[in-house]
Amino acid sequence: MVSSSSIDPAAVIAALLSASGDDLPVRACIPDLITSLEQEPNAVLVAPPGAGKTTLVPLALLQSGWRGARDRIVMLEPRRLAARAAAQRMSSLLGEPVGQTVGFRTRLESATSEATRIEVVTEGLFLRRLLSDPMLDGVACVIFDEIHERSLDADLALAFALDLQQALRPDLRLLAMSATADTVTLRDLMHAPVLESMGRQFPVTIRHAKRDLASARDLPQAAAQAVRESLAENEGDILVFLPGTGEIRRTTQFLEGVPALVLPLHGELPPGEQARVLTPEPDGRRRVILSTSIAETSLTVPGVRIVIDGGFRRAPRFDPGAGLARLETMRISRAAATQRSGRAGREAPGLGIRLWTEATGRGQAPHDRPEILDADLSDFALAISLWREAMGGEDTRLRFADTPPAGGLAAARDLLVLLGALDADGKPTESGRRMAVLGTHPRLAAMLLAARDAREAALAADLAALLEERDPLRPRMGGGRGGPPPIPPADIVLRLDLIAGDDHPDADRGALARIRQAAGQFRRRLRLPHGVQAVGDPAALIAAGFPDRIAQGRGEVGSFRLSGGGSARIGRADRLADRRLLAVASLFLRKSAEIRLAAPLDPDALPEALLARATEQVETALDSVSGSIMARRRLRIGALVLRDRTETVKSEDAAGLLLAQAAASLPTAFTWTDTIRQFQARVALARSALGRDDLPDLSDAVLAASAEDWLSPWLSGITTLSGLKDLDLLAILRARFSHADLVALDRDFPAELTLKGGRIRVDYMEPVPVASARAQVFYGTTETPRLAGGRVPLRLALLSPAGRPQALTADLAAFWTGGWLDMRRDMRGRYPRHDWPENPAIAEPPAPRGERPGGSGKQGKR
Repeated sequence: MVSSSSIDPAAVIAALLSASGDDLPVRACIPDLITSLEQEPNAVLVAPPGAGKTTLVPLALLQSGWRGARDRIVMLEPRRLAARAAAQRMSSLLGEPVGQTVGFRTRLESATSEATRIEVVTEGLFLRRLLSDPMLDGVACVIFDEIHERSLDADLALAFALDLQQALRPDLRLLAMSATADTVTLRDLMHAPVLESMGRQFPVTIRHAKRDLASARDLPQAAAQAVRESLAENEGDILVFLPGTGEIRRTTQFLEGVPALVLPLHGELPPGEQARVLTPEPDGRRRVILSTSIAETSLTVPGVRIVIDGGFRRAPRFDPGAGLARLETMRISRAAATQRSGRAGREAPGLGIRLWTEATGRGQAPHDRPEILDADLSDFALAISLWREAMGGEDTRLRFADTPPAGGLAAARDLLVLLGALDADGKPTESGRRMAVLGTHPRLAAMLLAARDAREAALAADLAALLEERDPLRPRMGGGRGGPPPIPPADIVLRLDLIAGDDHPDADRGALARIRQAAGQFRRRLRLPHGVQAVGDPAALIAAGFPDRIAQGRGEVGSFRLSGGGSARIGRADRLADRRLLAVASLFLRKSAEIRLAAPLDPDALPEALLARATEQVETALDSVSGSIMARRRLRIGALVLRDRTETVKSEDAAGLLLAQAAASLPTAFTWTDTIRQFQARVALARSALGRDDLPDLSDAVLAASAEDWLSPWLSGITTLSGLKDLDLLAILRARFSHADLVALDRDFPAELTLKGGRIRVDYMEPVPVASARAQVFYGTTETPRLAGGRVPLRLALLSPAGRPQALTADLAAFWTGGWLDMRRDMRGRYPRHDWPENPAIAEPPAPRGERPGGSGKQGKR
C-alpha cells in the first residue's frame, strides 16, 4: 500500500492534455476519442510507436463523464515489464509514487491502493479476474494495449468482455490500442469506430542488409558486426532484437571489448535487472541492449537511437498430434518490424537497421500469426467453460477474430476431462473451479490439488514454480567441442534440491530466484503456513498433472513408451535411462520426443492420483489347443500396462470369451443332439406355418447373434470350452418358452406319434415332416395323422422289416387300397415270416419285440 499524495492528479492531467502535441502526437486525437466513447461503448485507436498512447490515453480517460468517481480504468499489457514500466511512467507524470492514482499488478508483484484509479495488469491476471468477478464491479473501462500481438489471453479476455458488455454491462467501455493492428478485423469484431493518430514522434530511417543471412544460426555474429559498425558511425544507445537468451549469450561473446556497456533484456531477468535497462547509466556510457521481443512494444528505452533487428522471434507452437508445444524460431511480420524500429524514434530521430534484404521484407507476413491458431488451448477451454457457467450456463457464441482450431480445442477438452477439470459433457467440475482459482496451467493446478498434506503441498508449489519457469540447470557453453552443449540430467530432484538451497556449477541463479519467488506465491495461494518444508514424492505429484506422460521402459535403455501414445527417449548415460517407469514433466520435441524433466515411479507403490485415472481389467484369452481360458489382471493407464499378473479364471471373467466363442462357432461349441435339432425345427415350423412370431427364434444365426441374452445366465462356474459342451442345451432352449407355449408345441407338432402299433418319431427337419416306421406299425391306422389340426401336412414313410424305405405317402387310406398291393406282393416274397394282410387298415399290428416301433435301431439317429 502506498501513502497518499498532496498532488492534485486532475490538475496534472489537465496540464498534460493542454500541452503541445509535438512531444506526444496522440494528444491531437484524444478529444475525438473521448467524444467517441461518450457516444459508443467501444473504440479502436491506432497510433504509431512513440505517439504516447500507452502513457497519455488512460490518464485522459480519467476525466470522462461516463466514469464514476471511484471506478477504475484497467489497462492490459502483454508483459510484466511493460505493465510495470507503463505504471511507473504515468505515475512519474503525475508526480506520484506507483500505487496511488496509477498502480499495477503482475504475477510476481503488485502496487495498488484504495486511491488507485488506473490499474495496469498483465493479460493473464485480468482473465482470472474476469472469471472470479465476471461483472467487473467498479471497472468503467478496459483498455487492450498492443492488441495487435494477438496473445491467447488477450483474445479470450476481449471475447469475454464483449460478451459481458452485450449481456449485462452495456455501460462498460472497451478500447483497443495498437500501432499496427488489423483495424478492419477489430472494427468488425468490436463494432467500433477506428481513430488514428498520424505522425511519429521522431522520424526513423530504415536501412536493410545487402544480403540475407544463410541461417538463423549466423544471427549473433551478424548482429555483433552491425553493433560494432553502428557504434563507430552513429551516436546513442543501441537496441538489438534477438530471438532468445541463447542468441543473446552468443552475441555478448562476439561483442567482447566493444566501447559500450552490453546489457541483456529478457523475461527471465529479475525485475531489478530489467529496470536497469530503463534507466540511463549515471556516467553517460553508451549502452548496447540485447533484447528478446519483450522490448518490442509499450516500452521507451531511454537513450536508444539505433535499433538493430535480427528479424526473428521465438514462439511456442502446439502440435495437437504429439500433445507438445515446441519453441520455434520464425521470421517476424512487417507489423512487428515496424514496432521494433519505432523504438529508435522515441526521443530523437533514429535509425532502424534490418538484417534482411528489402526483397525478403516484401515477402513478410503483414501481421504475426495469432497465438490462438497454434497454442495449447487447455487454459482456453477451461476458461470458456467457467465463463459460460458464470454467465448462467448459456452456450453463448463468443466472438473471436480467428476461430480456434477444432483439433486443438478437442485435444484440450480431452486433457481437461483426463485431469478431472471437466465432466464428460464439457461442464466444469469442482476440481476444475479450484484449478482456475490457482491461476496456472490446468496440469500444474491438478498437481497442486493432488497434494495430501501441507508438506506435500509445499513440494507441489516448488514443482509448479519450476515447471512454469525455465529449467535452472542450463547446458554449459563450449562443453561439446564445437557441437551442441551437453543436456543436463533429467532427474527433477536435482532442481528441487537447488530450490531448497543446494549449489550446482551450471545453475542459473536468476532463474532460481524467480522460481523461489513463484513458489512463494503458490504457497500463499494454497494458504500454507510460513516455513513449511517441502517433503514428498515428486513423481506422484507429476503423475497427477501429466497422466498422459507416464513413460514405461521398452526394454532398450533410454527408450520409453508414453501413456498418452507415442514414444520418448532419454540419453543412455542419464541415470533415469534404465528405470521401468517415469513420471515425465517436460518433453522437448525434435525429430522425436526427448525427456527433459522426470522423476522415477515405483511400479509397486503407484500414487493415488495415478490409480484414480487408471483402469484395472481382467483380460482373458482362449487356448485353442486345450480349450482352457487364461486370465491376466492388467492395470492400464492410456497405452501402458502398469501391472500385469496371471490369475485364476473366474466364471464372470471367462463369460465374455465363452459368449464370443459360442457366437463365432455355434455348431461346434455345444453338444447338438438330434432331439435338440428337432426341437429347433418344430419351433421354426410353428413360427412359419402357424404365424407364431411370438415364439423365440431358435435359428443358428439368431442364437449366435443373441448368445449373451440366452446363454449368460447358464455360464456360472464355467471356465472352459468343454464346459459349454456339458450344458443341457435342450433344457436351456426350452427354458425360453412359457409352459403354455410348450404344451401347444407338443400338441401341434409332437415329437412322436402314438399309433396302435406303438410310438413313432416325426422328422421335422425335412421340407415336409415325415414319420417313419416299419409297415406293421401302421396296421390298424386308417388315415394319416394330422399336424396342427390338419393345417400342416405330414408324410408317412413305410419301411421294410430291415428298415429300408418302401413307400412314402401323405394319404394312408388311399395307399392301403392302392399302392399297398404292390408293396405287399414284393414284401411277402422277401419276408415270408412277417404278416402282410390284404387290408392293413383293419389288421392288428404285431406286439413290439423289445424295441421302439419304427424299425431298426438306426431309426432314432440321424
